Amino acid sequence: MTHINLAQSDAEIERCFPTMQLLRPHLVASEFVTRIRRQQQQGFHLAYLEDGGSIKAVAGFRIAESLSWGKFVYVDDLVTQERDRSQGYGSNLLNWLIDYAQANACQQLHLDSGVQRFAAHRFYFKQRLEIRAYHFTIELSQM
Repeated sequence: MTHINLAQSDAEIERCFPTMQLLRPHLVASEFVTRIRRQQQQGFHLAYLEDGGSIKAVAGFRIAESLSWGKFVYVDDLVTQERDRSQGYGSNLLNWLIDYAQANACQQLHLDSGVQRFAAHRFYFKQRLEIRAYHFTIELSQM
């Protein structure tokens, strides 16, 4: 049976690590819970979709507000286990995020996706997401 929960306990957070590491390979297992806990103090949430006792997809997100977008959900991370892709888990989790945003009076949902992630972009387009802006960055350590 499929269900989606917010990771609350250290054990739940730890169970999300192997899936999250697919998207964020730089993460270290021994630091994961500490990093998530620190981010939770800043409004971060970690949601996971479980089916048959195993985690199939994970999303990291936060609620924020800006002058340009009003109140919104920003999805930091959205990833499905490679072997479980194209089985509806990603779309179920994204729809859950949309419902969560609406239940929390958000006007929009936003996410960034690396320019090299073509399969993810096809998925987002299929889910009715649109490209609305470019995201620019500069490495401050390079200055």
